[in-house]
Amino acid sequence: MTSSRNAADIRVALDHPVIDVDGHMLECYPVLLDFVRDIAGREMAARFADRLKASDDTAWHAVSPEERRRRRIARPPFFANPTRHTLDRATAMLPALLRERLDEFGFDFTIVYPTLGFYLPSEPDDEVRPAVCRAYNAMVADIFGAHADRITPAACIPTNTPEEAIKELEYAVDELGLKVAMIASLVHRPIVAAAESGTAAFAFWLDSLGLDSEYDYDPFWSKCVELGIAPTAHTFAMGTGTRRSTTNYMYNQIGHFAEAGQAFAKALFFGGITHRFPNLNFGILEGGVGWACDLLASLVSCWEKRNGEAVTLFDPSAIDRAELGNLFDRYGGDRFKGRLEGSPGAARASLGYAAWSIDPTIMEGQASDADLALLDDFAAAGITRAEDILDRFAKPFYFGCEADDPMTSMAFSEKTLPFGTKLKPVLGSDIGHWDVPNMKEVLKEAHELVGKDLISEDDFREFTFTNPVKLHGGMNTNFFEGTVVEDAAAAILTGEGAGAVAA
Repeated sequence: MTSSRNAADIRVALDHPVIDVDGHMLECYPVLLDFVRDIAGREMAARFADRLKASDDTAWHAVSPEERRRRRIARPPFFANPTRHTLDRATAMLPALLRERLDEFGFDFTIVYPTLGFYLPSEPDDEVRPAVCRAYNAMVADIFGAHADRITPAACIPTNTPEEAIKELEYAVDELGLKVAMIASLVHRPIVAAAESGTAAFAFWLDSLGLDSEYDYDPFWSKCVELGIAPTAHTFAMGTGTRRSTTNYMYNQIGHFAEAGQAFAKALFFGGITHRFPNLNFGILEGGVGWACDLLASLVSCWEKRNGEAVTLFDPSAIDRAELGNLFDRYGGDRFKGRLEGSPGAARASLGYAAWSIDPTIMEGQASDADLALLDDFAAAGITRAEDILDRFAKPFYFGCEADDPMTSMAFSEKTLPFGTKLKPVLGSDIGHWDVPNMKEVLKEAHELVGKDLISEDDFREFTFTNPVKLHGGMNTNFFEGTVVEDAAAAILTGEGAGAVAA
């Protein structure tokens, strides 16, 4: 059932504030360039402008369809920001106007993320990247500073190395007073063998800062805990893997935030980060929570079948070869009879699986030393019972969901999720982007989850207030100090949030 009430009326009827954890600004490019010049000099500003012109997003429009296919340049976003509602377009660009309209949207407090700034932490030039991230952070601290009681901006934190990330995080928090950090959760790294053959530009892997990372990021996670920062991932996956259509933006776009979020969450889980840093919260934004429900269920199911003890049920040395041979003889007919014995071309050693014949140890029915050394995929996560997965996954992760996403209801489906748990969705409006044709409709769309009986009013409170407070206030109990939601947030944190600040 669609409500006839507007967002402001819905907000008045609620008994709690509404916090938007993921709105977007549209950067005014000349203003950003001013800050790049002031922070890093005119030469760096010129290099930055040249880098933007050389991007694949720009190149797609500059070359022929044939060249796009030859280079596999993915169709970039287009018609991506408000135009028909001029007021909305200006609202995404002007902090004072955004602040003026928050009551109209039904938002008490909002966290603003970038648009152009999405790309800055992933800039491949090692000199341009830190310079423009610092300039961006100085800009948002300046232009949003007067509105801190209603709005806080996210800092752009590059993560190509832990040292780079720590340096910019300290600057953003200690010198600029910023309270939210958007990190690059997928770092493009060259494949060494490709670099040696001169094809590094076309062959890369994605480092997700956890499992199998190029660097040990524990010092950065420690710094986040020390500074009271919940790292938030808002990383795109367009242009990678299967998302490289040269003609169809929707093919590349749909689900890409979820794909990037899943890679990051799995890397933190299997890399043991959520085990070693049990009090560190993470925000994984704009991908919804449906994928996380599926991942949680998969982690539990796979642990039950492939934990360090259970996986030994599949040890090749456990096969009774004599019995298997008898069964082949009795039921295989002429086609299979005797194929486990005899000639060098027979399948005896590999038990019928020709692909295994490259490994002599498996051929002889023994596990390889390489597999035995890495037997328990869940070891780093410290899982000794299935319920531990909740502490490593359900507890630290908060999932950004857009207002019109019905899959948000899955996070509250205690009858479906393992152990009757709930995940932690947080409302991310995405104002400023094409997902929101009319900014005044966001809260109304979100509350339709209640009107359609998909979630309860209590669930809606968690989605739009309690979970956002815990995400950031759980790391820094002073996060909402001086804001219009200070007292309401303190009531949430008094009994639950204080302990989350400690390492």
